[in-house]
Amino acid sequence: MGLAKVQGALPKLEIHKEKILVVDDEASIRRILETRLSMIGYDVVTAADGEEAIETFRSSEPDLVVLDVMMPKLDGYGVCQELRKESDVPIIMLTALGDVADRITGLELGADDYVVKPFSPKELEARIRSVLRRVDKVSATGIPSSGVIQINTIRIDTNKRQVYKGDERIRLTGMEFSLLELVVSRSGEPFSRAEILQEVWGYTPERHVDTRVVDVHISRLRAKLEDDPSNPELILTARGTGYLFQRILDPNEIE
Repeated sequence: MGLAKVQGALPKLEIHKEKILVVDDEASIRRILETRLSMIGYDVVTAADGEEAIETFRSSEPDLVVLDVMMPKLDGYGVCQELRKESDVPIIMLTALGDVADRITGLELGADDYVVKPFSPKELEARIRSVLRRVDKVSATGIPSSGVIQINTIRIDTNKRQVYKGDERIRLTGMEFSLLELVVSRSGEPFSRAEILQEVWGYTPERHVDTRVVDVHISRLRAKLEDDPSNPELILTARGTGYLFQRILDPNEIE
């Protein structure tokens, strides 16, 4: 009886389930993804068109959105644009479009990653885990212990994952911040696109992935941080390699 009393007195542990909004006009895809994602521990809500997606997003506040491109009422591009006006939530787009330029459009509008239909549910699950893990990552190695980096008018707070330009806070998506954090962590050293894809998106080297995912995210960062994005001074192109962040001088090196 004493043991039963002790067991009864144990506090209930609340386990936070990450919530995923699946948006697709095909009922079979919604059903498959809802079943599979629920089985591996996610809380899943669904929407069948673009307008319902925005309503469901606002009422459920998901941690990540899986968003189909081709949908009635409002397509995935329109939904992505609307969500980016009010949120930095991670977005993975599903696209059956064959033209790479169409897939890049989603990234330019603020999506974090994309998966091409027909897709393997396991591949999508891996993309979800990777994006959520990277967005939740506290900090990259090599960042000064203070957690605050000042470069000209840009202030990067790696503890709060926030960026300021002067007194204005610059809104970055989680993946944009992770990309910025990575290149800053080894300022002055070039990163190849393949290395960035592996470090930020979790794509292994043997998998063929369109490296323009990196180019579009770099372009988005430059548009938000640079005074003249067409002539960047912070995030530089390493010709023939990839990208690098301008070298941050140690205070002891400045006379």
